[in-house]
Amino acid sequence: MENTSKIAIIGGGPAALLMLKHLLKMAILPEEIYIFEKNKRFGVGMPYSEFGATEEHIANVSANELPEMVNSFKEFYFEQYKESYNENKVLPRLLLGDYLENQFEKYLHIAKQIGVKVIARKNTPVQDIIKNDEIDKFEIITDPESDLFVDKVIVSTGHVWPKTYEDKVKGWYDSPYPPNKFKEKTNCVVAIRGTSLTAIDAVKTIARLNGKFVKETNGDVKYIVNKDSEKFKIHLFSTSGFLPALRFHTEDETFSSKWIMSLQEIYDIKQKNDGFVPLDTVFEYSFKRPLREKDPKFYEEIKDLTIKEFVDKMLEIRKEVDSFDLFEAEYKEAQKSIKNKESITWKETIYAFSYAMNYPAKHFSAEDMLRLQKTLMPLISVIIAALPQSSYHEIMALYEAGLIDLIQVDKNSTVEPDGDAGVIYSYKSVEGVNINAHYDFFIDAIGQKKMNWTDFPFDGLRNLKLTSPGFLDFKDEKIGKKMLEEKKEKVVEGYNHNYYLEVSGLGINDYFQSINIYKETIPSVYIMTVPFIGGLNPDYSGLDFCDTAGERIAEAIVGD
Repeated sequence: MENTSKIAIIGGGPAALLMLKHLLKMAILPEEIYIFEKNKRFGVGMPYSEFGATEEHIANVSANELPEMVNSFKEFYFEQYKESYNENKVLPRLLLGDYLENQFEKYLHIAKQIGVKVIARKNTPVQDIIKNDEIDKFEIITDPESDLFVDKVIVSTGHVWPKTYEDKVKGWYDSPYPPNKFKEKTNCVVAIRGTSLTAIDAVKTIARLNGKFVKETNGDVKYIVNKDSEKFKIHLFSTSGFLPALRFHTEDETFSSKWIMSLQEIYDIKQKNDGFVPLDTVFEYSFKRPLREKDPKFYEEIKDLTIKEFVDKMLEIRKEVDSFDLFEAEYKEAQKSIKNKESITWKETIYAFSYAMNYPAKHFSAEDMLRLQKTLMPLISVIIAALPQSSYHEIMALYEAGLIDLIQVDKNSTVEPDGDAGVIYSYKSVEGVNINAHYDFFIDAIGQKKMNWTDFPFDGLRNLKLTSPGFLDFKDEKIGKKMLEEKKEKVVEGYNHNYYLEVSGLGINDYFQSINIYKETIPSVYIMTVPFIGGLNPDYSGLDFCDTAGERIAEAIVGD
C-alpha cells in the first residue's frame, strides 16, 4: 500500500518495534516513518533495559512465547553466542532487551531494502504534538526549532512511574525503578506495598544489597544476610494476602484466536444487547467454552457458577492455607505440570481469558466494568503473574531465613510520610486491630498505575480536544445517577441526563484510534501507550498485547 504520507511513532520501545513490524508486514510504505526515542536504545523500553532491570531480574515469558519477529530468540542467541538456547526457559530481562534491540535493527534494515525511509532518532524526547488544521498535519515538537509535520501519529511512550514523595522524603520510593537507584544496604525493616511481579523485582534488588543467595550442592537456595545488615527484613503488604502464582506448562494454543471475539462478533452481540457486550457473555465465550474442551471434568464443576461464585470458589481454596504454605504447594503443582508437560487447565484458560477480554471490554457497560474490576480482576491478577521458579526459590530462601513476612491489609490502608523521613503505614489487621507502623524504608510496588487523561504528556492533543478521558455508558441510568449522588465512583452526567463512568486513561476505539469528548474518532491519532489505555483494556501489558495493538493499528491505516 504505497502512499506519500508521513508517520511518526512517539517512543521507540517494544511497542514501537512491533508497530514497525506490522507496518512493514502489511506493506504500508509511507514517504517517511519517524521514530523518536528519549533514551539511547531502540526496542528495549523500560522493562528490558537498565531503567527496569539488572542481572537478577527475570522475564515471566520463555523464548518460545515471544511474538514472531525477523529471527526467533533461538536464532538470535546462536548468532550472538554460538550456543543453543532452551526455548522453554524464561529469559533474563536484559538479555531479552538485547534481542529486541537486535530485531529493531533488523526491521530498520528490511525497511531500507524495500525503500521505506525510516528516520529513527535516539535521545530525542518529544515535548508536544500540535495539530495544524490549515495543512491538516501534526507538528512534532522536539526542540524550539522543530518544524517536522506528519500525517499520522502513533503514541507508544511506554511505562510511566510518576514521583510523589520520592526525592522529597528520605526512605520513600514511588517504584522499584530504575533498580540501580538502590545502592546501599538498608539494615532495617523494608516495607513493600504489593505482591505482584513489580514487588518481586523490589525484593530481589533489596535482598542483594543486604546479603546473598547461595545455591547448595543439593540444589536448595539459601540466603545469607550480611553481618552489617542484622536488622534487615522485608514486610510485603497486600490486600489479597496472596503471593503471585507460578509458571506452569502451557499448551501452544493458549492465545488461540478461536477463543477471542472477532470485531464482527462483538458488533453482533452489541446489537442483541442494547449496544453492550455483557461480561457474562465474554466469560462464557472465552473462559467456560474453551475450558469445556480442555478439561471437561473441571468444567462440570463450575459450569453453572456465576462469575462471583467461581471467583469465590477459587479464592476460598487459597484463603484456607497460609500464604507461604500455599506458595510452596503451588510450586510443587507447577513443577509437576512442567515435568509431565501437562497444563493446569483452569489457570491456563483464565490466563487466556484475561488476554481475550481486552477486545470486547471497550463495549462493556459501566456496571460490568465495575463488576469485572471488583470481582474477577483480583483472581486474574494473581494467576497471570506467572512468576518464574527461580524467583520462588529466592522468596522461600528469605522466608526460611525468617526475613520476609506477608501482611494482609484492608483496602482502606494508607501510607503517608512521617515528616521528612520514613513513612507511617496505617491499616486494619485481619484480626480487626488498627495499626500505625513506622518504617524507615518504603517501596511502592503495586505495579504500573493506570494514568489519567490529565496526565497525558502532550498538551497539544489534549487542548485541541483530540483526546478525551475513557468513558463507558451505564446500562441502567438509575444506577449511574445513584453512583453520581453517592460519589463512590467517577461518574459524570451527559447532556441528555444519561450517565457515564469515567475510567482511567484515554478513550480509544477498537483500532486504538483516539476518541474525542464527542465520541468522534480521530483517525490519524493512535494511542498504544499502556498506562494511558488501561481503563478500557483490563489486561494491557506484555509483548503479546503490543503485537496485537500494532496489528490493529496497521489494519486501520491500510483501510484509511
